[in-house]
Amino acid sequence: MTILINSSSRVITQGITGKTGQFHTQNCLEYGRGSDCFVAGVTSGKGGQKFAGIPIFDTVEAARCETGADVSVIYVPPPFAAAAIDEAVEAGIGTVICITEGVPVKDMILTRDRMRDSGTVLVGPNCPGVITPGELKIGIMPGYIHTPGRIGVVSRSGTLTYEVVDQLTKLGMGQSTCVGIGGDPVNGLKHLDVMKMFNDDPDTDAVVMCGEIGGSDEEECAQWIGENMKKPVAAFIAGVTAPPGKRMGHAGAIIAGGRGTADDKISALEDAGVSVTANPAEIGLAMRQAIGIG
Repeated sequence: MTILINSSSRVITQGITGKTGQFHTQNCLEYGRGSDCFVAGVTSGKGGQKFAGIPIFDTVEAARCETGADVSVIYVPPPFAAAAIDEAVEAGIGTVICITEGVPVKDMILTRDRMRDSGTVLVGPNCPGVITPGELKIGIMPGYIHTPGRIGVVSRSGTLTYEVVDQLTKLGMGQSTCVGIGGDPVNGLKHLDVMKMFNDDPDTDAVVMCGEIGGSDEEECAQWIGENMKKPVAAFIAGVTAPPGKRMGHAGAIIAGGRGTADDKISALEDAGVSVTANPAEIGLAMRQAIGIG
């Protein structure tokens, strides 16, 4: 068992005829069971064509009806990305992974409201995607650094996700599933949502969680961990300083009203019994400490 995706997933690429969609779809096809799992592409006006043997449809609804797809990955340009999410939700796709960066916040507010009771799970936008090592990758992460195992990873930062995975792999700790939730202020799954999934996953023994300054998601997750988590957790919080009014990290990594600081998040996690490191180069070692192997 894994979370979100596995070798039984049937995947649509929305925006498959663009350079980004083609490049990353090809890489995903070549990883694990990707050639079996990617079953369709969607680009309006390009229906009837093919890319790398994958049939292209004009709409998500047509692609889902023809192939039985249950996952969609979106590489649509920012002005149209929220509408692409809406289309996937309306077509009944169960899991939607939006890679696109720079989606207008107003668009995402409306999309999140529309999908509130849909039952669709949204990952992203502005995320690297999801990978179940050895089985399937959906997104832009470098597959070669991942190795199958029993450590779950959830992170707001894509590049930090890769750093964590690389450290875990080099320390002999493979990963069950790695989820990049994205750093935008309005997005889908939060740390808490993914942590609950890992807690219930029999193939995950421990979890690495990477957060950033801004918002209260990490604090809320920490409270839940302290009260409910049955598995060891290691964490790192990325906190950088910048002059007033300057952007700090992701669009969502903004301290407001003195709340959402790195210290707030670290304190909450430590109070919940999480093994927290202040050094990103030692996240793998923090995980070893959390699971008691020194």
